[in-house]
Order: sequence, then structure tokens, then C-alpha cells
Amino acid sequence: MSGEVDSGAHVFARLGTRTQRAMSSGRTRRPAVIAVTVFAVAIAIGTGLLMLPVARAGPDSAPFSTAVFTSTSSVCVVGLSTVDFATYWSTFGHVVVAVLVQIGGFGITTLASLFALVVYRRMGLRSRLMAQQETQTLDLGDVRRVLIGVGLITVTVEFITALLLTIRLTTAYDNPIGEAAWSGLFTSITAYNHQGYALYSDNLVGFVGDWWFCLSVMFAVVVASLGFPAAFELIREWRSPRTWTMHTRIVVAMTATLIVGGTAAYVLFEWTNQRTLGDLSGPTKILAAGFTSVSARTAGFNTIDIGGLTEESLLATNVLMFIGGGPAGPAGGVKVTTFAILGFVIMAQIRGDPEVHLGLRRIATPAIRLAITVALLYVGVLVGGTLLILAFTPADVTLSEALFEAGSALATVGLSTGITNELNSSAEAVVIAMMFIGRLGPVTIVSALALRERAVRYRLPEERPIIG
Repeated sequence: MSGEVDSGAHVFARLGTRTQRAMSSGRTRRPAVIAVTVFAVAIAIGTGLLMLPVARAGPDSAPFSTAVFTSTSSVCVVGLSTVDFATYWSTFGHVVVAVLVQIGGFGITTLASLFALVVYRRMGLRSRLMAQQETQTLDLGDVRRVLIGVGLITVTVEFITALLLTIRLTTAYDNPIGEAAWSGLFTSITAYNHQGYALYSDNLVGFVGDWWFCLSVMFAVVVASLGFPAAFELIREWRSPRTWTMHTRIVVAMTATLIVGGTAAYVLFEWTNQRTLGDLSGPTKILAAGFTSVSARTAGFNTIDIGGLTEESLLATNVLMFIGGGPAGPAGGVKVTTFAILGFVIMAQIRGDPEVHLGLRRIATPAIRLAITVALLYVGVLVGGTLLILAFTPADVTLSEALFEAGSALATVGLSTGITNELNSSAEAVVIAMMFIGRLGPVTIVSALALRERAVRYRLPEERPIIG
């Protein structure tokens, strides 16, 4: 892999002359429109394929509402479903979904990478030279290297995961090699792309105590949750943590903290809950809690009954879904870097520091403003979606259930307390919109806002409103 792609964490910052010329043309002036159009077309094609009679296991073809919901959930790598995914769709339908998931996951990672190139093109010469000096590179590379890097990491991790799962299903569960290989491949695709669909009616509950199976899935989920920039740098520089960039340090630290913290929360709140961890052995409880912590950040698999979680655990899961994973990857949420930057801002304000620092680096003001904007917009969409789901669904749906469903859709997680198949057409439309916004919203919003940034040659008089 090292021979194909250039080294350094600022891989997005390496622009070749061809890339610069392309970005100077009108073709890249409205990247958000291109992204929305591409994903909308993919969803439409997926819907048409899933409506074919051959895509459904039972008689007749799937109705439009079911097909468009499943297609959106697949392309946006969410994992919510209004039907029993394992039994409702035929093998052809499962293949279509796997292809849509692969397209959606690879597409959003590549799209985020290329958007980063577009945004970086707007940086000044001094900033680009500083980034080049930090990475100790002599040329700025091009888009092809980003695409190759994303593709190689995706194929490698999915192949390793599929191989591990196939071996386990064959040796421990006596599955025929063909069936085991297909199940392993499908699960590896949905795991790496954080989609959450499984070929079993109970998702992965049947593997709750299987360390080999669960750790294999967790491996794919965690690697993908880092995002391409951090994952690529870790592959290249895993022996030299001191050389890691601020971005990678934040992603790694936040990922570890959230996994450990989420595991501790589930152990604390679910240890004696008979609907989740109560009947399991001690080691299996730890495994199930860890798996849920990893999955809740955006993967969407479950080895325990999510509908049986306590209110405390539901709140903890909402927090994990809200934060999500690393940028430029299949993970959803506001992203760990956004959440971390907001935490650094709060700490700097508490200490009275005029600027926000992390180690020996100062966090740029535009990055702080983007983090605040993304977080507040995310909260606004989440609240609005929750209200609409409550308004359209039956009265027995609680606030916590509606909030969880909205948060799962917006964060592209795919976990549910069990109300997804109870939604009416209006509520389904709300969830579909939130899945689409959650998948493309952060990428397009950040790129659009960054591209709008312009130099101002004057400053107005300062006045401070009363705060608090």
C-alpha cells in the first residue's frame, strides 16, 4: 500500500496541477449540488431494483415505500428497516443492498476526501507551504492518490473481516462454505461501511458470546470509524505517535475514550437488566457492552435487544450516536473532531485563554466556527425530526423512542428501539429525509461554508451583549 499512495496525514492537502486546474473551473463551484444529485440518483436506481419481483423473497414485488426506505438506508449507510431485512428480501435483494452499501460507503469517504481538496484549494499559499513542510513532501500529489488510498484500505479491511467471519461460520457453526462466505462478505461490507444490516432476523444477537465473530466485526467498524485521513496516517506512522498530526491524535484519543466510556456505561446500567445483559455470563457481558459501545457510534449492529435498554443506556447511546466517528469516512454524527474542538473551546474559556490550544498547536478560528455551526445545525435538525416523528406516529410512542429513532437516522447509525416498522408513511418520509441529511449534510455544509469564506479588509466597532 505504501508504494501506491503518498505519505503524511495531510493527504488531502496534496494537490497536483491538474487538480488545481479542475478546481479553478466551474465544474467544482457547486460540489454540494453534485453530491446530492449523485446520491439521489443512486437511491432512485436502488429503489427501482428493489421493486423488482425477484428482489423480494415472498410473492409480488416490494411496495414503493419499502423499497425507497431500504434503498435510502443502504446508500446512506444507515441500517434502519421497516421490514425483517433477512427474510423479506431475496438473495438478489441482498446483493443489491450490498452493492448500494458499498457504493454509499466508498462514495461518501471519497466525496469527503475530494471536498477536502476543494476546500483546501481556497487556502493561501503560506498555509499550503506550511502543511507541505509539516508532511515533509516535495510535491502536492493529486486526486488519484486519494482514490487509490481509500480503495486499498476499504478492500483490505473488508477482505480480512470477510475471511475471519467465513472461517468462524464454517468451523464453529458448520455453515456450508458458500453460505459462510456470502454471509461473511455481506457482514464485512455492512460493518466497514457502518450500515448495520445482517442476514439474520435477530441481527447479530445469536453471536452475543462469540468473541471471534464480534471482535472481527468490531475491527472493521473501528478502522472505518477513524476516517480515511487518520486511518491512513496510522497505517503509515503507527510506530511514531509523536509525529501524528493534531487531527489523528484527536480522532484516536476520542475513539478510545468513547469506546471505553460507552462500555463502562452499558456495564453500569445494564449489568442486572434481564432484557439485555442480565442473563449473560460475566465475560459475555463485557463483550456485549463493548460491542454495543462500538456499534452505537454509527455502525448499527446489535447483539442485545436495544428496545430493552434502560433509560440511562438509551441516553448514553444517544450521546454516542450524536458524536459519531471520524471525518472523511462512513461514520455519521457531528464527528469526534467537532465534539473535541467544542470541548477545547469550553476549557479555554474556563481558563481565560484568549486562544484555543492543543499541545503546541493553536486551533484555527475558522475550524472553531465550523464546529459550532455544524453542532448547532445538527441539534436543530434532530429536535425538528423528533417533533415530527412524535406528531405523525401513534400516541404510545414515547419521547425517548422518537428521539432515539431520529438520532439513529440523522447519525446514520441504524439502531432502533423497535418502532421503525410502526411508522406511518409521513413518519417514514421524515426518517428518510433525516437519513439523507445525516449522510450528506455535514460534508456538504462544511465544504459549502468553507468555500464561502472570504477575506474582509475592515473591522467594525466591537460591542459585547450580556451573556448568561
